[in-house]
Formats: sequence, C-alpha cells, structure tokens
Amino acid sequence: MLALCYGVWAGAGFLIFPTMPALALALMAVAAGFHTSLQHEALHGHPTRSGAVNELLVALPLAVAFPFRRFKALHLRHHNDENLTDPYDDPESWYRAEGDHAAMAWPMRALLAANNTFVGRLVIGPPLMAFGFWRDDARNFAAGSPGVRRAWVHHALGLVGLAAIVWIGMGINPLLYVITVAYGGMALIAIRTYCEHRWDQTPDGRTVVVEQSRILSWLFLNNNLHVVHHRRPAAPWYELPRLYRERRQEWLAANKAYVYRSYWQIFRAHALSAKEPVVHPARRRAVAVPTTAPAETSGAARPASVAPAAFPAEAMPFAARARH
Repeated sequence: MLALCYGVWAGAGFLIFPTMPALALALMAVAAGFHTSLQHEALHGHPTRSGAVNELLVALPLAVAFPFRRFKALHLRHHNDENLTDPYDDPESWYRAEGDHAAMAWPMRALLAANNTFVGRLVIGPPLMAFGFWRDDARNFAAGSPGVRRAWVHHALGLVGLAAIVWIGMGINPLLYVITVAYGGMALIAIRTYCEHRWDQTPDGRTVVVEQSRILSWLFLNNNLHVVHHRRPAAPWYELPRLYRERRQEWLAANKAYVYRSYWQIFRAHALSAKEPVVHPARRRAVAVPTTAPAETSGAARPASVAPAAFPAEAMPFAARARH
C-alpha cells in the first residue's frame, strides 16, 4: 500500500504533470489523502511492531499541514471513548461548549455552522482545521510543551525534502501544490471524518458505520467501519471488514444503529444542511470554572477555562487540536 501510494504520487508528478497538469494534481491529491490513511495505520502500530520504522515509512508529509508526531499524540488521546465528542477533552471534536460559542463573533459562528454541512466540511473544513491547529501548536511550541518542538523539527525536515522533490524535481510551484494537492487530500479525508462521531449517552453510540463504499473504504483503509476501529484500535485495516461481518448485529446494537448505507446517502441528506449542531448537546454547556489543567505530552498546562480551539484539526483523522 505504501509503495502504491508513493508510486501514484511520484508517477503523477514526474510523468503526467508535464503534459496533463490537472490530472496529475488530482491524482496527487488522492495519493495525499490515502497517505493520511496510511499515517493513521502507522500511529496505531502498523505495518511493523517498531514505532520508529512505522514513522519513517510515512515520514514524507504529502498533505503538508500536520506533523506526524502531533497527529499521533492527539489522535491516541481521541481514542479515550469516554470523552468522545467532548468540546474540551476530545481533540477531534467539532462541537463547542455553549458559553464559548456564545462568546464568538458572529462570522465565526456562521463559519462553524456552514462547516457542519457536508459541502462546507469539504470546502472550508481544511483551512479551518489547519489554521486552528497551527495557532494552538504555536502556543504549545512557545510554552515548551513536551514533544511539540521535536515534532515540528522533524516535520520541517520532511517539508524540506517534500519541497525539493515537488519544486526542483517535478517543477510544481509549492503554492500550487498546497492549494490543490494538500487541500484536496484534506478534503478527501473530510468525507470520512464528517460523520464519524455524534453525541450519545453511551460511548459506543457515538461512532458511525458506513457499510457500502468500495472505493472510498479502500482509500480510507476501512475506517468507514469506525465503531469497529474504536473498539479494536490495534486491529489492522484489512481485518476490520471480517470483524464487522462476523458480529454485524452486535456492532449495530452497540452503536444504536448509527449506520449509513454509503457516503452518497450522507451527501444527499446533509450536502447543505447540518447533520449536528455546533453547540454540544450535553457536555460542558457553560464556560468552565478556572482551574489549572495538568501538563501532558500533547500540550502544556494552561487554564482549563480557556475556550477550545475554534477549528479542530482532523487527521484523520486526521489530526486533532491541542488541549486547552
């Protein structure tokens, strides 16, 4: 899969771009999105038992925006299912606490409302994710949060290598690469992450299953069966369909039938209408009482009363925002 991903990306850039640039950039965007799925597998311990080897295999940052080590630290925290969708404790939640939402300027509230539609998530979601993540991690970098500076140094080295290949080797303007390939790859992943989670009283009821999606399930490495992944995060991508088939009724009972037939069904239902409210239905609906949160590897200590980031970075999940 890694060889296929890098092969399509390199072949499109070196061989196709000189004569058919639009086709080349589209193929490279698909490869960048697929690479994000491969990074997600790597942070969960695949394809080898060595974390260092797995990191090296996905080190070239085709999608540009997020350091792999930050993606890993924050995404693994997202897997604390008891906190799924919490606007403070889940780094990948798009929900906002009621008090924080009320304090936002109306243009930001309008952007977040538009972002909760399927089309909005694909069009404005990528820059919201990226700029929000960069803003938060700039604070973590300045505060000397454990692991953050090292993650960005590694990412910078990867970006230098990527720029050399893209600009010098392929002759693609880096800005063009960012607004087509990187943006397109993030938008592709946003198809998957758009409906992955909702609020429910039970943790299993918060995670979706999208059953039929032959092409996209391959690009997403079967993370459309997302409740299976959350219950079995160590299972490699190729085992998820079997695990789902063997216990389909149990999975659907556990997630309270939060299931779609396909991504096309999601598009038809929510292309221009929000699937979820911006304000979290239950968790932390008022501004938190000022306390001091403990430092952790993914973020420095800071007042818990500070509002969460206006834009979570999704990796996957792609990625996630830093904790406040």
